[in-house]
Amino acid sequence: MVKNAFFQEINGNFGFGCMRLPMNGDEVDFDQFNQMIDKFIASGLNYFDTAHGYINGKSELAIAKCLSGRYDRSKFLLADKLTDVFFNKQEDIRPFFMNQLEWCGVEYFDFYLMHAQNKDNYKKFKACQAYETAYELKKEGYIKHLGLSFHDSADVLDMILTEHQEVEFVQIQFNYVDYEDASVQSRKVYDVCVKHNKPVVVMEPVKGGSLVNLPQDADAIFREMGDMSNASYALRFAASFPQMTMVLSGMSTMEQMEDNLSFMADFKPLDENEMGAVAKVTGIFKNLNLIPCTGCRYCVEENHCPKNIRIPDLFSAKNAHEAFHDWNAGMYHDIVCQDNGKASDCIKCGKCEHVCPQHLPIRDLLVTVAETFE
Repeated sequence: MVKNAFFQEINGNFGFGCMRLPMNGDEVDFDQFNQMIDKFIASGLNYFDTAHGYINGKSELAIAKCLSGRYDRSKFLLADKLTDVFFNKQEDIRPFFMNQLEWCGVEYFDFYLMHAQNKDNYKKFKACQAYETAYELKKEGYIKHLGLSFHDSADVLDMILTEHQEVEFVQIQFNYVDYEDASVQSRKVYDVCVKHNKPVVVMEPVKGGSLVNLPQDADAIFREMGDMSNASYALRFAASFPQMTMVLSGMSTMEQMEDNLSFMADFKPLDENEMGAVAKVTGIFKNLNLIPCTGCRYCVEENHCPKNIRIPDLFSAKNAHEAFHDWNAGMYHDIVCQDNGKASDCIKCGKCEHVCPQHLPIRDLLVTVAETFE
């Protein structure tokens, strides 16, 4: 992994993604989050990543209470993002940004990203001069480094980086299953970052947990390699590419934190045998025809589903049914639907598809969920 000049202030190549935090019911478990932050910083690492949409705004507030409220500002680096649902005109952006600083309890962001860029929402960012506004905030000292996170095809990223050469880094979805995927295009998107000489930050290295809880035959391949966790192969795969500067992991338990630190605090790239095992596991996944949902939950937050259908949870049950032939999947499906909408309750409004970073045909997929369980 190459350390780019402006990333020198980052310790290590592993970051704490704060989209999935330890929870007590619907609230962040502050005590456990405190312990995880302490462990992370004590390990010599310092990069934290959040966004206002994460846990309906609770992630930023947890950052203020557990991180910036407890540590000197020099001890950590913080990344936040501008998401299109939180502004409708240029005049909305600066007040929203200032609120984000207050919500996080900081006076500046080390890294600030134009969030989840794709062909459609980029038009809104252009019309509202979002990039230009962020540049001004950077000149004023409120942002140290400006980047973007991305969910679309390689040609769209090439266009954005050509039009905005001032962008300093790019955050992309990158994991071994999506590496050659025709829709995610991880490899092609990475190659565009290399072409423009942009440092790369990785999100979804374990694909929302899918590369941790593997089907039995895939899990057996890694078990033959030794006692390393499934997560270790996924994170180390992503970090093994030369342009990669940071790999983020959303951790919701201390056990996950300790496992990730065991191989990322003293990082070693995958060797040839491990790469071969990863290729075999990838082949198994490609034959399963699973729903490629990462569980980001954008589709069910901010009132995006008027029927209160817990879409990611239903997709998880469907995938468990297909990948593991799990008899619990049906029971889990029924529990999910007890106080929420069923897949068949979908009214085809399309709000969920508009905000889905994976561009999934959610309405059609809910039909298959209903056919499987209802």
